[in-house]
Amino acid sequence: MIAVRILLRGACVLLLSGCGYACAADGAFESENWTARYQTTYIWQKKPGFDAAYSGQNSLLATPEKSYTFTATAYLGFRPWNGGELYFNPELTQGAPLSNLSGLAGFTNGELTKVSGTEPKVYRQRAFLRQTWNLGGGSETVEADLNQMAGLVDRNRFVLTAGNFSTLDVFDDNIYAKDPRTQFMNWGNWAYAAYDYAADARGYGWGAAGEWYRGDWVYRFGRMTGPREPNGLPIDYQIGRHYGDQFEIEHAHQLGGLPGKVRLLAWRNRANLASYQDALAYGLANPGDPNHQWILKVRSGEKIKIGYGVNVEQALSSNLGAFLRAMNSDGRTETYAFTEADASLSVGLSLKGGAWQRGNDTVGVALLRNMLGPERRSYLAAGGISFFIGDGALNYRPEDIVEAYYSWNAWKNVYLTADFQRVNNPAYNADRGPVNFAGVRFHAEF
Repeated sequence: MIAVRILLRGACVLLLSGCGYACAADGAFESENWTARYQTTYIWQKKPGFDAAYSGQNSLLATPEKSYTFTATAYLGFRPWNGGELYFNPELTQGAPLSNLSGLAGFTNGELTKVSGTEPKVYRQRAFLRQTWNLGGGSETVEADLNQMAGLVDRNRFVLTAGNFSTLDVFDDNIYAKDPRTQFMNWGNWAYAAYDYAADARGYGWGAAGEWYRGDWVYRFGRMTGPREPNGLPIDYQIGRHYGDQFEIEHAHQLGGLPGKVRLLAWRNRANLASYQDALAYGLANPGDPNHQWILKVRSGEKIKIGYGVNVEQALSSNLGAFLRAMNSDGRTETYAFTEADASLSVGLSLKGGAWQRGNDTVGVALLRNMLGPERRSYLAAGGISFFIGDGALNYRPEDIVEAYYSWNAWKNVYLTADFQRVNNPAYNADRGPVNFAGVRFHAEF
């Protein structure tokens, strides 16, 4: 909810609508002491039929389809002590994916990770502690937002986040391409597609992350739990044995007087995973096996999976900004918790509507390319099936995607968005597609 502050001489008068403010004796604003905010998002998409030389068990259906997702989330928090913040997020979800969530690496709706059927379901999305230790260097303002209470913090500080949250809450931020509820919707635009970050099937886990802010630099590190089985919902709580580690360095800069940031990320997973080399060997040795999910037959033993990426955001004017994400990861083992990509690149532009007197509207255009390593390619070409993809054969080409959207600020914090995506070589297969996706999105925050 939005709180309005009215400052009078020597006094602070508050009009509260969902959050609480603390005020100094002289009327100066200090911080929120509690917050209760809410969001709701509905996304509808459709695709026409498309040409496909063949289809397999995990192919995108070549017939016309429609899909929708609905989420409603409460963001509740309070300050139990100085520097501490506790948050709890219950969420209601409902939805129906395209092709049973198969046949693509760059899925067209980022909300699909959260929904699990057409019957409404409530689950605990997050429950975590954020503790800040201020270390001097002058102060800066933290604006009120979802899971963020307004206040002042030191430029030099250490922040600990611990509990049940998402790796992406702390890592891989980008001001122009981060939130599928308000910005680009494709999975490869709001995160690195090749970032196989540890999480359950909805994208959340348990763990801890530290952030050390030092002037224009930020150093982040964290460890999170993953699923018991790849892309499953039950969590593997053996965080000392199976886990996802990440380390990120961020630097803020000015380019021609305009702000920008560069982030470098490295991650390492340790889990029970199948190698594609072993899975292919099993498939070739058992040609009569009707189930081509050969990775299930050889998923034994702990394996290491790693990746490296660069994330750039840069303002080009007061209204126009650009972003880039590029990552290369280990293609020898199956996907642990995100999507089917061993390397990914996304670049795009985001333009605010100030030029046509619609300052809260946004136009976005992005290009994506997802790629596979040679071992995963060989597995799929031989007819192997993995979690999200498997056409029974493979004429390999990178999966190329273009996305464009217009977000219209209909009223206060209510937005309507039109979105278009075109996917060439869905699931890396030049024998299928291209496919067009049209969508609309309703989003409101209170």
